[in-house]
Amino acid sequence: MTTDHVWRQIKQLLASAEQRVLLITPFIKQDVFAAALAAIPRRVQEIRCITRWSVAEVAAGVSDPEIADLAANDGRASVQLCHKLHAKLYVADQSCLIGSANLTGRATGLASSPNVELLLETDTTHPEVRRVLQLLDPALVPGTVELGRQIREQADLFRTDEEAPRLLVAGHDDNQQQSWLPETRNPARLYPVYNGRTRHIGPDVLAGVLRDLAALDIGPGLNEQAFGTEVLSRLHAIPGLRQLIDAHRISMDGLKTEIHRTTNCTEEQARRSTETIAEWLHYFDEIHVVPVGTWEIRHGRELS
Repeated sequence: MTTDHVWRQIKQLLASAEQRVLLITPFIKQDVFAAALAAIPRRVQEIRCITRWSVAEVAAGVSDPEIADLAANDGRASVQLCHKLHAKLYVADQSCLIGSANLTGRATGLASSPNVELLLETDTTHPEVRRVLQLLDPALVPGTVELGRQIREQADLFRTDEEAPRLLVAGHDDNQQQSWLPETRNPARLYPVYNGRTRHIGPDVLAGVLRDLAALDIGPGLNEQAFGTEVLSRLHAIPGLRQLIDAHRISMDGLKTEIHRTTNCTEEQARRSTETIAEWLHYFDEIHVVPVGTWEIRHGRELS
């Protein structure tokens, strides 16, 4: 058996297509995507690629947002994004392959040191295939050329940041997310940078915002309200904040102590993190700080 057995399976499937092709996989490298497009007959006029992009993953080199340019140049293809995508599914009309292989060199066997992968033949009437396709449709956002360039720009900045986690791949490192503490002192910077607006932000501050966004692991394409909801859910996962959720108040000194106890940070770092968390909660939720004892963070609007 040749090392490119998986690629031969994919290529054979794509060459058989008459009307439509679906390429569903989290990680896609542009050279393999170009080979896939070339394998699809010109008679096929509908090519949908469903994948996911994150700054951390692109910086790690596992995926290329430049596939949006290739799709635009092809003229038949579109790229759509699902941030929680993990399934691998290749469809030509009613036939499909399902399994473990992404559209990357190592997964398909087109690169040296190939992975051990598996693709099985089935068709689109299989109930599990139908279930995945139904789950995907409402979760998709357009993977435009502009968005791809924005992701690449941020990934390049993230990769050159010496303080950024080297092996962070969004959605795969639960310990990273659980140990994350917000770094950006001004949370109003988050959404503009998330949308690619980085002008007038210094390089050190921008690096901190990108590290926060990578740790938050929020998919692209959200409006500001939905983005804030996602950020708030991540904040509520921070150790010590469960008391705030349950009792609608928490001592800042108690939160600092909990952060110091559950992380490797110093007491001074825990104090600074507590202040930053209070700023984020004030910005993204109805939270205010009141001078009670050692000060408290309380849920609800501040009365003037």
